[in-house]
Parts: sequence; structure tokens; C-alpha cells
Amino acid sequence: MARTIGAVILIAAIIGVAAFWLLTMPSTISADRLPQRTANLENGRTVFYAGGCAECHATPKQDDRTRLGGGLALTSEFGTFHVPNISPDPNDGIGAWSEAEFVSAVLRGTAPGGVHLYPAFPYPSYAHARLDDVRDLFAFIKTLPAVAGRAPPNELAFPFNIRRAVGLWKLLFFDDATFTPDPAQSAQWNRGAYLVNSFGHCAECHSPRNVLGGIVASQRFAGGPNPEGKGWVPNITQKGLSDWSESDLAYFLETGLTPEGDSAGGSMAQVIRNTSQLGKADREAIAVYIKSLPAVQGPARPPRKAKAE
Repeated sequence: MARTIGAVILIAAIIGVAAFWLLTMPSTISADRLPQRTANLENGRTVFYAGGCAECHATPKQDDRTRLGGGLALTSEFGTFHVPNISPDPNDGIGAWSEAEFVSAVLRGTAPGGVHLYPAFPYPSYAHARLDDVRDLFAFIKTLPAVAGRAPPNELAFPFNIRRAVGLWKLLFFDDATFTPDPAQSAQWNRGAYLVNSFGHCAECHSPRNVLGGIVASQRFAGGPNPEGKGWVPNITQKGLSDWSESDLAYFLETGLTPEGDSAGGSMAQVIRNTSQLGKADREAIAVYIKSLPAVQGPARPPRKAKAE
């Protein structure tokens, strides 16, 4: 009897491990899905700034935003993520990556070698981007300076250091469907919706998250605790921005100045460095889309601590 029970437990364990392995299999995009084409470098530049690539990947403590040597430390409740080098350096960056490997990283969250990337890299939003835009981004990055040096390994506690388990997270929270325009909306609205929900990855910061780090869908864009652990990210639905006009928003994305005359601070100041590089039409499209977001009540902000006298 004991042997029978032991055999059943062993078989169940084997089935469980096999199921885990199959369900968490990293997804990739094969090279045969990438037909020959001439890259649009100007579009690649637009995607670069819309995606905020330099915001995380530019080497800290230097002013050249095209030197993508990585090294920035991103703190979170799961541990510290060290942003990698994505410059064209063939040894320390992505210079040796194929186009298919780059596309798989951006659209599927899978690194070369079939390894899951952590969603600290906002591929859950980038995954909605159009394939050709990602290909143009890759071509543009290859024109930037190669930077030597690698970031240190991530500092994550068990079980968050098990990359294979990210596959389970993807099953719960990862939707890799390409953005589909809404025929009931204008071309301008659809352009804004595309930028905000794909490369702009606005929801990644402006939405509250559950205990597993997934965005709370019912409160998307409704603000919440800063994912980096300090401060509070504002609600950008009409609950938080009802007093702003479309022109106010577009001007803010260009200059960082609010209608009250305040200036963007913290990580948003870095975002403005990117959105200011976009074309006027793209900033206006983003503003149109954001102003269309219905009012959503976000999580309650904790009271601010009184300053000691």
C-alpha cells in the first residue's frame, strides 16, 4: 500500500513538473516572420523616444542620452533590478543580437537563449506595438554609440530569482495582442491610444498593482504607489485631470509645465525629456487619448507625514 501511494505521489510530481515546464515555456518570434525590408530610421527615433529607452538604459551620471550602457538600479518590493546595457556593443550590449532576438525581447519578454525577462522591463506594454515599429527601433539603436561594461546581476530574493516562474506571471498578466485601432474613433485618438498603451507604457507607472505585481485592470491609469518604492504616481484619468485641457496636456508633454505653473519632478521629469522629442502631432494625439479616459477612482493615498517643526 505504501509503495502504491509513493508511486502515485511520484507520478503526480512528474506530471506537475512537466506541466509547469510546458506552461512556462518562453515564447519567441522566429526570423522567418521578418521579411526583408528597409528600416525607417526616423520612425525608429520616434519609437526610441516614445518608449523612453534612454530613461532607464542610458548610463547614469553622464549627459549623452544615446549612450545606452545601462547600470541604473531599480528598487522594488521584489528586490533590485539592474538595467542592462542595450548599446550596440557586441560583448556587453546587444550588438551581437539578431533582429529576431530583439523583437522577441520587446514583444514577448524573452531574451536570447529562451530566458524570460522580468517585467521590470515594460514589455507587457511594448507587446502591443506593431512589428515594423520594433524593427525600426532596433535599426535606430544600432546607429548609436557602442558602450562597454555590464550592469551587475539583479538582487532578488527567492522565489523571485527563479526566472522560469516569470512564465506563470505571464500566464496571469501578459497579453501580447498587437494594438487594434478602434474604427469608432478618429485617427488622432487611435494614434494616441497606440502610443500610450504600447511604447509609452504609461499604465506601467500610473496604475496600482496587486501583490504579484500585476496591474489592477479596474484601476488602470488611476495612479498609486510609485513602483520604485518612493512617492505616489498621480491619477491620469478624468478623476485626476478633469481640470486639464488637451492643450494643457500637450504643452506639459513638451515642456513639463502644468497649468498651475509647476514643473514635472522625479521620474516624470525624465519622461518629459523623451516626450519633448516627439513630434507635435504625436504629443497632441497622446493628449486627446488621455483626455478621453473616463474617471476612475484610484487607491487612497496615505496621508502625508507632517513636517517636524
